Amino acid sequence: MNLRTLRGRAPATVIRPALLVIGAIATAALAATAISAPPRVVDSGVHLGPVADDYLPIAAAPAAASEPAPGPRASTGSFTSQCGRNLDGHRNSDNVITAPGVSNAAHHVHDYVGNLSTDRTSTEPSLAAAATTCRRGDRSVYFWPVLRDVDHIGADADHPGGGQDGNLGQIVLPARVSIAFLGNPQSPVTPMPRFLRIVTGNAKAATTGKDGRARWSCSGTPDRATTHYPLCPAGELVQRTGEFPSCWNGKDIDSATHRTHVAFPDPATGACPAGTVAIPRLRITLGYRVPPGRSYAIDSFPDQQRRALTDHFDFLNVMSEPLMREAVDCLNTGRTC
Repeated sequence: MNLRTLRGRAPATVIRPALLVIGAIATAALAATAISAPPRVVDSGVHLGPVADDYLPIAAAPAAASEPAPGPRASTGSFTSQCGRNLDGHRNSDNVITAPGVSNAAHHVHDYVGNLSTDRTSTEPSLAAAATTCRRGDRSVYFWPVLRDVDHIGADADHPGGGQDGNLGQIVLPARVSIAFLGNPQSPVTPMPRFLRIVTGNAKAATTGKDGRARWSCSGTPDRATTHYPLCPAGELVQRTGEFPSCWNGKDIDSATHRTHVAFPDPATGACPAGTVAIPRLRITLGYRVPPGRSYAIDSFPDQQRRALTDHFDFLNVMSEPLMREAVDCLNTGRTC
């Protein structure tokens, strides 16, 4: 069913609340509520975003930050893990990194590529024994919130993580998924330990006000980036990028915040902070074909209102030690693998 028909093609700033109560009340009452409801009001854990000011024409976005210039000891290679686009439909609203064992801990749905067994019950042994969508036998876990066409009803409108948590719309499969490991501009990189966990982005950026490094762009203008949903020219893909911290404390595979055991390098020089070592720098880039206009949004926690700045990515390294050594050698010798 087309949600534009249900909404009477009302403006985006008005019609979003109507998506949250489909089938709950009579159509007339629903329309009245939608017109009078203020933006970003949370009612019983259900959110009302996105709204019109969550979107930005890409031409109005600032220039993307430039990469630091490589020094004489730079590791300039790249290693790509080809893991597909989640054609298997591996999704759930769990998070094995931040809340192992807890059902629907994320209150939003994740897309997964790589390890095919990942859910709240996963353990290191189960992940190490599972099948994977990645080539070269990379069993790592790569995941992120799904993106949805918010003008059409999704199959999970009455499910946890989906409509029950305010994330309505039809899930859009990425048209492109790039998983690349890069080197460090100032030094060689050292292998990641197996089962290292890293989270990047801030899933609660809308309420904490802290920059989560969410970056959105269009495929034809990668030199511009924004924390809003970009409105791209016709024919271009909407792109979202997750850049992971790549300086490791050398001892811990996780931390209480899932962040303090790793750090980002200096943005100007690319050097790692004192007390850390450079590891392969993971960058995930996703590209989507979306309907024109303000038609799409990612899943989020209910109080985060599906805002683009809450975008985030998760990684659990399950590469074998030989494969990780291969990746590190590729980066340190300047090859493309």
